[in-house]
Amino acid sequence: MNLSMNGGWPIEILLVEDNTDEAQLTMDVLREGRIRNQIHWVEDGEEAMAFLRRQGRYADAPRPDLILLDLKLPRMGGQEVLAEIKQSPLWKRIPVVIMTSSDDEKDILTAYDRHANCYVTKPIDLDKFMEAVRSIEEFWMTVVRLPAA
Repeated sequence: MNLSMNGGWPIEILLVEDNTDEAQLTMDVLREGRIRNQIHWVEDGEEAMAFLRRQGRYADAPRPDLILLDLKLPRMGGQEVLAEIKQSPLWKRIPVVIMTSSDDEKDILTAYDRHANCYVTKPIDLDKFMEAVRSIEEFWMTVVRLPAA
């Protein structure tokens, strides 16, 4: 049974991930979950900003309810994307979950200084990675009340 905390319509998730295999696995795990969701995948920071600004091919893009953001991205890094999101009156309330392979303390501190809502280090092990994605889904889509637009 698919559930949704926002009145029955799907939760809009923006996945910003340049690794195709990790993006596909994340989307597969989220689609298997109990929460109705629409996943929109972009491969770099510039695409993420175009999606949020509804530019070009993203002219009809929905406002995400949740953003899953990698830090190590081509063209525009995740920390820059995070800073822009959290400085914008239009997007600052959108929860941003950092999902990255970096466990560098500087990256963690910078992300929280820029108001990341959560920082998750991606496990290398496939089963643990899938478990981490399920935990994110469980927490952000069933426990937490997401802000309305």
